[in-house]
Amino acid sequence: MKLYVAGPMSGYADFNYAAFEVARQSLKDAGYEVLCPTDSEEHNDTGKPQTWDWYMRHAIGMVIEAEGLAVLPDWQTSRGARLEVEIGLGLAIPVLPLHAWLAKSGDSHE
Repeated sequence: MKLYVAGPMSGYADFNYAAFEVARQSLKDAGYEVLCPTDSEEHNDTGKPQTWDWYMRHAIGMVIEAEGLAVLPDWQTSRGARLEVEIGLGLAIPVLPLHAWLAKSGDSHE
């Protein structure tokens, strides 16, 4: 099963990359395929920071591709994460806290 990790980035040291990477590794270890907004940098061939909407366009593409959304603590404080969750719910994509997906890791993820 392919999960997208949604959570706060703006206003955090290093855009909260550490929390996203811990979530990514935990979910991978539990057998999930993982998409993260931190992956957007792979598409940034300018080497310079992009605008919020640039990052959101890439993130929304990953949300649409996902089969579930794993939300990090305090996701509600993030304008981007709230938008990602709203889109996910609008598309009937399950949205659960990270710990809930990890608890479900005994289920089949194929």
